[in-house]
Amino acid sequence: MDGTLIDSTNAIVKFWTSVGEKYNIDPRTILATSHGRRSIDVFKEIDPSNANWEYVSRMESQIPFKYGVDAIPIPGSQALLAQVSNLRIPWGIVTSGTKPLVSGWLDILQLVHPSVLITAEAVRDGKPDPACYSLGKGKLGLDGEVLVVEDAPAGIKAGKKAGCKVLALATTHEIEALWEAGADWVVKDLQSLRMENGSDKGTPLHLSTFSFALHVTSV
Repeated sequence: MDGTLIDSTNAIVKFWTSVGEKYNIDPRTILATSHGRRSIDVFKEIDPSNANWEYVSRMESQIPFKYGVDAIPIPGSQALLAQVSNLRIPWGIVTSGTKPLVSGWLDILQLVHPSVLITAEAVRDGKPDPACYSLGKGKLGLDGEVLVVEDAPAGIKAGKKAGCKVLALATTHEIEALWEAGADWVVKDLQSLRMENGSDKGTPLHLSTFSFALHVTSV
C-alpha cells in the first residue's frame, strides 16, 4: 500500500513526529525503522502498554483525516489498477497498515478497493515474516506464479520467503537496499510497468528498460 500505491510519506512523518514528541523520543529514531513495519511492532519497542490493536487501530484511523492533504497516489498506480481490473487479474493488498488506515486512504484518494485485503491485524508476525503474503495467496486461491510489488526491504524479504517474484519500486528506499533485500527487479515507480492482454501462458509485463513474460496471478 504505502510506497507502492500511495505516497503518504509526509503524513506518516507527521504522525510519528507527534508520537515521538509524546514520548520524548527523537522522531528520526522511530522513522529509521518504522517504514514497512506494523505500528504495533513499533509500539512494542517504544511503549509496550499501548502495543494492542485497539490503540493502534484508533491511532491509525485518524491519519488519513488529519493528514489527507499530505498523501498522493504513486505515479502510475491508478493506471495499473485499471489495467489489472480490465484484464481480470486477481489481486490484493497486503500491508503493514491497519484496516481503518488502509480503507481511509483508499477512500480519500479514490482508489479501487481490492477483493482481498490483508492488513496488519490478520497475522501474528509482520513483515519480513512471509505469513501475510502466504495468507494473501490463499485468500485469492492462487497456485501459480505470483508477483509482489514492494517498496521496503522488509516487504521484499516477506514476498521472497512466500515464494513470490518481487518487483521493487524505488519510491522510499535506496536502490541498493532493494537489491540487497532480494528484489527480482527494481524500477522507479508504477509508470515503469505496463500490462498487456496475454494468453494462458501468462500476462506480458513491460518495464521501462526491458520486458519479461510472467504468469501473473496477483499484484
